[in-house]
Amino acid sequence: MKTSTELRLAALILLLSGCLTGQVQLADTPAAHQLSGWLTAFNSGDKAAFLAFLKKNYPARAADIDNAMDFREQTGGFDLKQTGDCAAASCSAIVQERDSDQFARIVVEVDPAEPHAIKGIDLRAIPRPADFAITRITEAEALKAFHGYLEQAAAAGRFSGAALVAKNGKPVFTAVYGMADRDKKIPNQLGTQFRIGSMNKMFTATAVLQLVQAGKINLTDPLGKYLTDYPNKDVASKVTIHHLLTHTGGTGDFFGPEFDKHRLDLRTLQDYVKLYGERDLAFEPGSRWDYSNYGFLLLGLVVQKASGQDYYDYVREHIFKRAGMNSTDSLPEDQPVPGRSVGYTKREGSGEWRPNVDTLPYRGTSAGGGYSTVEDLLAFANALENHKLLDAKNVDLLTTGKVETPGGGSKYGYGFGDETSADGVRCFGHGGGAPGMNGDLKICPQSGYVIAVLANLDPQAAGHASDFITARLPKQ
Repeated sequence: MKTSTELRLAALILLLSGCLTGQVQLADTPAAHQLSGWLTAFNSGDKAAFLAFLKKNYPARAADIDNAMDFREQTGGFDLKQTGDCAAASCSAIVQERDSDQFARIVVEVDPAEPHAIKGIDLRAIPRPADFAITRITEAEALKAFHGYLEQAAAAGRFSGAALVAKNGKPVFTAVYGMADRDKKIPNQLGTQFRIGSMNKMFTATAVLQLVQAGKINLTDPLGKYLTDYPNKDVASKVTIHHLLTHTGGTGDFFGPEFDKHRLDLRTLQDYVKLYGERDLAFEPGSRWDYSNYGFLLLGLVVQKASGQDYYDYVREHIFKRAGMNSTDSLPEDQPVPGRSVGYTKREGSGEWRPNVDTLPYRGTSAGGGYSTVEDLLAFANALENHKLLDAKNVDLLTTGKVETPGGGSKYGYGFGDETSADGVRCFGHGGGAPGMNGDLKICPQSGYVIAVLANLDPQAAGHASDFITARLPKQ
């Protein structure tokens, strides 16, 4: 392990380098030395060098080296942008991903005693600080920059998928990159169907609000009014439809060891209730926000009960068909979908792109896991804004943020995120991501833009692309 003298020398070298290049300078403290050492080792992209650093300075994380290197590849490393509070045992800073516009706050805590081993590193995404605001440019300039971003990302293996930008309901930019099936040499096309992860939550929430509009669901009703035989009586009596729609019900997730064990056995929405329905609340409903896939799974059953239709039939008839979404569905994985892409993942330390087939559920649910196209997502956005799916009052109720989400800068409505940029541009929509799939839809009503990006790679292949163009398009 490095001695205090060695760490101080390394920091002084870093400080001198910063003076010569104009880069941000960290303080001369043990925690700052370790933070700069971690950044240098991580940014190198050299697995052996980074592992050697971890073994000497942060041995508790050495065993996680493969996932760390996958993360390094996803981000391209981090550039130090702003220093924070740096004391002897703790140091914070603001960093930016080299391969995206994403900012993060890093906090490193070290042992106060020599040799100041790292006790913990907290790295969290944050909204872009006002000091680093992106200048908006003309539409033509923004779309040219977007084309360049996608070209570079695709060439580096960070993007494979389709992107669409529309203005006032009509596409002004489309692009496709990469392969839908690498083995069969089938390229992605504009009409390729990509798995969309949690983006299905928008469809489920829209279905619930349709039934609210029809007088068949009341948002303040408890879950048990619709699922009268729900096993856990606390969940049934305390959790309301509003709680489920806003992720404030304390109903938890269903991903984890139990899901992995029963992944292919969970064939219906009710199968999930049989597995998780006895589980207690994670917290008092309404007391805080905590993203809950299981909560949206339950909403699918509420739609079934209130409508008298199978959930999948309901959304197919009342949302997809009405909106003209002809390539969107959630058919089981054992049914052929000729235009659907294969997802490729490097998750779980695989190191190489491989099909994500061993991570997929039997079929998508009301919580996520279906598939769509960028053109269908535009059709959905247009149908919402033109009130083909809901009246104006309920579109507003659906998409307006109600609960602050962690990290700041955005709120969660009913199955839609709602975010207003620092310069006043509001967009709502939802992203989705899992191994081998990533997508994002942003609907910006004041400016008239809709951005839809889908990728058959790990997150944030589509999310970063969507953020890039959204931040640069003009406000009007």
